[in-house]
Amino acid sequence: MSAIVPLKTLTASQLADFAAAQGWPRYRARQILAWIYRRGATRFDQMTDLGRDDRAVLERTAVIGEPMLADVRRDPEDGTEKFLFRLDDGALVEAVLIPDADRLTLCLSTQVGCTLDCGFCLTGTMGLQRNLKAHEIVDQVLGARAHAGPERPITNLVFMGMGEPLANLAQVCEAIERLTAEWGLGYSPRRITVSTAGLVPQIAALGAFRHKVNLAVSLNATTDEVRNRVMGTINRKYPLDALLAACRAYPLPPRRRITFEYVALAGVNDRPEDARRLVSLLHGLRCKVNVIPFNPWPDAPYQRPSDEAIAEFQAILARAHISTFIRKSKGRSILAACGQLRSESDRPAGLIPAPQASRGG
Repeated sequence: MSAIVPLKTLTASQLADFAAAQGWPRYRARQILAWIYRRGATRFDQMTDLGRDDRAVLERTAVIGEPMLADVRRDPEDGTEKFLFRLDDGALVEAVLIPDADRLTLCLSTQVGCTLDCGFCLTGTMGLQRNLKAHEIVDQVLGARAHAGPERPITNLVFMGMGEPLANLAQVCEAIERLTAEWGLGYSPRRITVSTAGLVPQIAALGAFRHKVNLAVSLNATTDEVRNRVMGTINRKYPLDALLAACRAYPLPPRRRITFEYVALAGVNDRPEDARRLVSLLHGLRCKVNVIPFNPWPDAPYQRPSDEAIAEFQAILARAHISTFIRKSKGRSILAACGQLRSESDRPAGLIPAPQASRGG
């Protein structure tokens, strides 16, 4: 007996081969893909533009699968929602839905845990358990979209959740193919941002990718000495000079900028001299800076800077004509802010019941 084929694990080309093996025209694959991704179908009987016999073949030979949304927590102050997804092997990952004026941004995870050990990030304390597959990344979007409903469309996607996206570049790129495809979720690459702690060769590879998504770089220090303290694994391999050279070589589309994320740690990297060094490091780069006051978590080794220190840091960059924004940390009360993600099976009580995935139509 032939094995049942999980369709979401297939690329568009592989699904076309699957369709051809059934004796169907290859365009049938695009119809199936559009039902799965654009319309969110989870059952074959929803695919009403396929013949009854074709749907019966699919029922015998394939399965769609749907996101396993185990729990949702909502921050009562700002409406941020943190999702816990359970994968087929029982592993858990988190994603965060962030409302902001006319935008609704979903922060996606790319690994279970993280390959890096950045000292300000709770995810790094997990170690790396495994990379996510492309369909497991996209399922976070499908699950969040079903939860939010059609009246709250997700406008932006950021690969800034659990894990280092560029350490899982092949699967991230395949996920972006599905997120941007006409048969997929139809996002413009301008609405997608991929973050990295500084994997230099992979930055170049992302720059060569056909979908020109936005690049964000987690910088967090202005000297190798400090960056070795807070981001030792990555900075010892790719120090600041190499990282900034890769950023200068990155092929930015017109009117785009690299975003430098700067997690401000009290007494470590938040002083005026740090800001002045940052001005020098970024000279000539088409960029903006997001200053992120450290978001504490239990037993964290760092402290959040004072508002005055953050304001002075921003002012120094602004006087140098570097666009600088202080990131308002949303979801802090539910450990959903930047650097606070860590999937756990023992979730607190009082969670919002997980909705069923969209049934399409």
